[in-house]
Amino acid sequence: MFKKILIANRGEIAVRIIRACQERGISTVAVYSDADRTALHVRYADEAYHIGPPPARESYLRIDRLIEVAQASGADAIHPGYGFLAENAQFAAACGDAGVTFIGPTPAAIAAMGDKITARETVARAGVPLVPGSARDLSDDELAAAAAKLGYPVLVKASAGGGGKGMRLVHQPDELVSALAAARREAKAAFDDDSVYLEKVIEGARHVEIQILADMHGNVIHLGERECSIQRRHQKLVEESPSVVISEETRAKMGAIAVAAARAVDYVSAGTVEFLYDKDGNFYFLEMNTRLQVEHPVTELVTGVDIVKEMISIADGRRLRIKQEDVQMSGWAIECRITAEDPDNNFMPSSGKIIQLREPTGPGIRVESGIYEGAEVSLFYDPMIAKLIVWGENRAEAILRMRRALSEYRIAGVKTSIPFHLALMDTPRFQWGQFDTAFLETHVAPEVQDIDKQRRLAAIVGAMLLHERGLRSINISHGDDAADGPSAWRRSALLLGMRSLL
Repeated sequence: MFKKILIANRGEIAVRIIRACQERGISTVAVYSDADRTALHVRYADEAYHIGPPPARESYLRIDRLIEVAQASGADAIHPGYGFLAENAQFAAACGDAGVTFIGPTPAAIAAMGDKITARETVARAGVPLVPGSARDLSDDELAAAAAKLGYPVLVKASAGGGGKGMRLVHQPDELVSALAAARREAKAAFDDDSVYLEKVIEGARHVEIQILADMHGNVIHLGERECSIQRRHQKLVEESPSVVISEETRAKMGAIAVAAARAVDYVSAGTVEFLYDKDGNFYFLEMNTRLQVEHPVTELVTGVDIVKEMISIADGRRLRIKQEDVQMSGWAIECRITAEDPDNNFMPSSGKIIQLREPTGPGIRVESGIYEGAEVSLFYDPMIAKLIVWGENRAEAILRMRRALSEYRIAGVKTSIPFHLALMDTPRFQWGQFDTAFLETHVAPEVQDIDKQRRLAAIVGAMLLHERGLRSINISHGDDAADGPSAWRRSALLLGMRSLL
């Protein structure tokens, strides 16, 4: 077993990995930039090393510096978390060359799945269904011809992309030239690669992904699906497991295809195969993420499998401790990404000092955070500062528990996405699971701008549900909302309405 692991990351994911190591008796090494000198992950680790100025390219993306710290600290292995260098084949190879184990897939697997066109070609040979798309290395004129053949709308995507960068939605032919130019610029800046390709837009589709685990001994399993359709500008905001639209039969089919995709590149470690699921029940391969996902906790809560610990064991050469028939999904889990953004101002990033922090507690609640009272939130990195995850016996209970937890959550000093998530939980279409990847733009955006209006609508829906159940009247107090939480009338109507679904 590894004796010491360096975490090549920051924030809440670094803290998450440190905790997993502590529970295995493994010492940890943190790295930090000037902006993170007093960060939570630095405080939690057994050792911490400075690696450079705040810009990521001068610190967290410095492969040479990370290898130097690993060797100086005597670390046996490096866990990259997600983001930064997590899907960088050069970094994985550099770790191996330095005699340090990379906790993740092989450089060859990362390279094969990191280039989206190569990934499509690879899984197609394994019989995996694809979203219709264009070939690689096409000129703008050739892409225009391909778009006409595919039919609009189309999506311009960076070949080396991820996280919504280098991606543009094109509805009409006259929009394509500017979209290609913008996507190429963004892809070059983010990935140092301006190559792009096209995919046909599957309208009304949902984003569903399958978590896989694979060891060095040929064992590959899946841990069921996650629903990730609540997105803003291709960035996931809310995830849940399982999905309301996936049956046991479909789960088995998607899982088998995800396993086949992993086997096609001799995959080892944790990974995620992402699909688009259309209105007719068809599903198509989207991409494979060769790393730990932000939303991995929802899978952990419904399966009882600690994915981070499994990654460490796999990297140490051990066999998977569970077989496919051992995987059972129990209950329902939902995750809200808590970001330092202002939802009332087009989600503009917010920075500053955390002057008050009160995290929710209680049954079925998990908080993964990278902040504390007095911590500074900077603009140098991703705005996600925490994740709130809840578990319930069913989806209705999970939604109610998430609402309660969000109502308890207090972060003062910076604007956060908590009010947005509260409004979303109150949206009837979300409560009934009637959404797709365009949900926020087409159904929610006009309403959540007026959060009070949306909450009152939810209370009316709750009262209507009661009426349908045969209760002809309800006493409602029409007092103003309390400063520290929802009003009594809204809470009673919604809670009772939601309870009628349990």
